[in-house]
Amino acid sequence: MTPFGAAGTGSVQVPGSKSHTNRALLCAALAEGTSRLSGVLFADDTKAMLGAIKSLGVEVEENPSELTLEITGLGGRPRLNESVIDCRSSGTTSRFLLPVLATGHGPATLDGSQQLRSRPFAEQIAALRSLGCSLEETAAQGGLPIKIQADGLAGGEVEITADTSSQFVSGLLMAAPLCDEGLTLKLLGTPVSRPYIDMTIEVMRDFGIEVTNLDESTYVVPPSGYRATALEIEPDATAASYFFGAAVITQGKVRVDGLDERSIQGDIQFVSVLEDLGAKVTWGDRFIEVEGDHIGGGSFDLRHFSDTAQTLAAVAAFADSEVEITGIGFIRAKETNRLTAMTTELSKCGVEIIEKPDGLLVRPNKWLLRGATINTYDDHRMAMSMSLLGLRVPRMEVLDPDCVNKTFPEFFDRLEELRPRAQERSGVTSVIAIDGPAGSGKSTVAQRLAAELHLPHFDTGAMYRAVAVAAVRAGVDIEDADAVTKLARETNIEIHERILIDGVDATEDIRSADANQMVSVVAANTQVRQVLVPRQREWATSLGGGVMEGRDIGTEVFPDALLKVFLTADLSIRAERRFNESSEQTLESVLEDLKRRDQIDSTRQDSPLLVAPGAIIFDSSGLSIEDVVSDLATIFRGLVAG
Repeated sequence: MTPFGAAGTGSVQVPGSKSHTNRALLCAALAEGTSRLSGVLFADDTKAMLGAIKSLGVEVEENPSELTLEITGLGGRPRLNESVIDCRSSGTTSRFLLPVLATGHGPATLDGSQQLRSRPFAEQIAALRSLGCSLEETAAQGGLPIKIQADGLAGGEVEITADTSSQFVSGLLMAAPLCDEGLTLKLLGTPVSRPYIDMTIEVMRDFGIEVTNLDESTYVVPPSGYRATALEIEPDATAASYFFGAAVITQGKVRVDGLDERSIQGDIQFVSVLEDLGAKVTWGDRFIEVEGDHIGGGSFDLRHFSDTAQTLAAVAAFADSEVEITGIGFIRAKETNRLTAMTTELSKCGVEIIEKPDGLLVRPNKWLLRGATINTYDDHRMAMSMSLLGLRVPRMEVLDPDCVNKTFPEFFDRLEELRPRAQERSGVTSVIAIDGPAGSGKSTVAQRLAAELHLPHFDTGAMYRAVAVAAVRAGVDIEDADAVTKLARETNIEIHERILIDGVDATEDIRSADANQMVSVVAANTQVRQVLVPRQREWATSLGGGVMEGRDIGTEVFPDALLKVFLTADLSIRAERRFNESSEQTLESVLEDLKRRDQIDSTRQDSPLLVAPGAIIFDSSGLSIEDVVSDLATIFRGLVAG
């Protein structure tokens, strides 16, 4: 992936909700008459449901270009004729269909991919057996494939544990009207993803079925028949979460039409989480717009919208403080063990993340972020969530990106539509701002990048070093803030191929060990900064932009820079680089000196060393200067391309 290099902006068209589509497909398949569905999602999961209902004799007229379907339903219970129904990798298809097949007549086999076979069905199987259904697991107990010998269901009362998956409950609810006596469904334990149960009830009502909620854990569905209807499918709120996350991570602004606070999808609550983290949210009429700002921290219970947990974990990698995600222990039984998978993959990227019994704890440090090769575990949500890191971190590679076809085949195309272009950005300054800690290679990278792009190069760090050397030459105490400020104001510093201080060459002196020791003190002097920062701005502006490096270029000097970069590397690598530049110190003393400078630079009151908002975070550990320059040149050219 190639990072954006600036704020992602735009309006995104997300596909129809998978959850809404598959519920509507099944209800329409059971209904009397012809239903028309618009805004339908055409993806692997919904194609699995379409294939399943067609195998039961349902007539379907598809118009993918218009995102519509016309479905002539069965008008009641299905008749089974040794049907083998392949649910692919779709949990909703398999768990919705199993109870419906049990209400029918005849034999059938329900099966799916190896991934789906590994997912649990035990709670639903036990509930159906308690209602008198004949089921046989032909491989592992509590999983697919399952042979069904259906002879209708009398119905009555059934209990089911709802703390593993709401899909078990939704499947029983949709089958309930086809039972002779209807169904009273009692939930045991604390249900997860309750909004998905609410969505099921809402869709059933759209098709003429009344569901009574006696209390929080008891649902009553009388025997009845589904009636055909016309229904518009909502845009997928879970799919929208990735684009809202992109806005926050890049400090951009993204709008998704067709969603608002009235959505029947529980995952819309993710937007409120982003708002709590510091994002600016506009809740419109049939649209939601999210604008990124700082990313704070906090603890968030995602029990009822757990499909957004991976998105939040990716966003948390860029936060200013800890982010805890709770209530999601059950997602270990999703397409993959999502807690372990996110812990493994984010750790590769330098994120400190702890897997807990009920969730994740992310302790972000943006200095440590790095590119990595990401395994997706055949899980579409792993691919989509982890790709968000690639918006700001170079050298991110996502393996098996086609797994997004499960719910969002055009995901990467839609994400690319948010990529900024320089001509679309008002108020930007034609500066490439490169910040980072000592020893990260800023100066060398900046010089070579400027040469590669045929731009001027500005070494702002040399200004502060020159003031330090001038103080030594003048016998001024470096800790005397007023005296050093006076010196900075009065000294003539010329920075070209050679560095001149009042006409005297100081090119080698400013890179000495003494200068290394003193420069942090000078740079932390607020008064000196007030003298030098305007000179830096004037310097770059007079030449129409260029490449400028330092420790606050993207945050203070040019916060509106065209491209902002935070260049970093492992402390040990930075120490070795600095040691190789000079033999005046031992490697151990260089290491200690860098630790001290990192502490001073990152904690000083005036303009501390921080990752600039939206900056690319580039860990150069293990890379050559040529590699880094090549990547940054590619990103810059992408920004200024037509």
